Amino acid sequence: MLAMNFRGPFQIRPDRNRPMPEIMHPYDAIVRVTRSLICGSDLHLYHGLVPDTRVGMTFGHEFTGVVEEIGSGVQKLKVGDRVLVPFNIACGSCPFCKQELYGNCHEANSEATAVGGFFGYAHTGGGYDGGQAEYVRVPYADVSPTIIPAGMDEENAVLLTDVVPTGYQAAEQGGIQKGDTVVVFGAGPIGLMTARFAWFFGAARVIVIDELDYRLEFARKFAFAEAYNFREMKDPVVFLKKATDYYGADVCIDAVGCEASGMALQTITGKGLLMQAGTATAFHWAVNSVKKGGIVSIIGVYGPPWNLVPLGSIMNKGITIRGNQASVKRLLPKLIDHIMSGRINPKEIITHRFPLEEVSDAYRMFSKKLDNIIKPLLIPPRAYAA
Repeated sequence: MLAMNFRGPFQIRPDRNRPMPEIMHPYDAIVRVTRSLICGSDLHLYHGLVPDTRVGMTFGHEFTGVVEEIGSGVQKLKVGDRVLVPFNIACGSCPFCKQELYGNCHEANSEATAVGGFFGYAHTGGGYDGGQAEYVRVPYADVSPTIIPAGMDEENAVLLTDVVPTGYQAAEQGGIQKGDTVVVFGAGPIGLMTARFAWFFGAARVIVIDELDYRLEFARKFAFAEAYNFREMKDPVVFLKKATDYYGADVCIDAVGCEASGMALQTITGKGLLMQAGTATAFHWAVNSVKKGGIVSIIGVYGPPWNLVPLGSIMNKGITIRGNQASVKRLLPKLIDHIMSGRINPKEIITHRFPLEEVSDAYRMFSKKLDNIIKPLLIPPRAYAA
């Protein structure tokens, strides 16, 4: 089959000779992929920043498809079902899944004690091949895969596998109250969705900070937010303090993660020398821009083992910090309702569509932020097969 093939940092190729996935457990399903996306966190893999990303791996944790085969134990799916597949691989029965912490499943990932299993996200995420391929094996097929509702656009469905629930949970973790001022660091797909959902929780003011003018303009139109370029500020923290009567924002959300720009020390130690697990610049700004007693929500991806963080400011300001991988399955019912009721149309963030055969060009364009790209979609050659 055709699939993307990781050959090392900045080296990706389409490979027509990848082996077809097989049923390995009675609760597996084989899904023929019809749509997949490239995520900003895939770029962390592409850039060589995630430990144990092995040559030969297929990325992709955001995909929809058609069930082609099921294991003998699968009860909730049948061949021919159109499904969206959450990026969390969750067993559904461990103590954490029972708490609806599907991103922390204790059974899906033997390689980590903190995070659960994810499709296409290095061996730190369990070593599962992902959906930037024609076919993929889906473990625990009775747990997370969800039949796409009749009438739902498939491009909206594929965004329900990660971007929409991740943005929603980022806002939810912020504990946003009616009348709050919310600052979102990062105007990528997750930041855009987070800013849009901040209004759903009652925010009175939403501010987005980024360094790319085209993404900031997109934030103004899609998320109805104020949007500012930190490259035009002497100090983003001082700017935000002034913008909030020197109190600070009620909620600050780090939607950037380990590849943030803006602080030389963080960039050198986190991206250049790899002395820490990425650059915690956006997190620093969030901690220093939030009000005393405020909440910082972390949804941007950071890897193990540690980062340089402003612990003294966190303690002395009485800040609450919340973060996790999105529990997609928990959030799907309400988010499906939001889409089907027309309250949000997530596919508006998809700016570029590529055949899977052009996956190398798609990664290069997304990495370099060419042609005002926001979110790239991949379409496998068998997407429309009977």
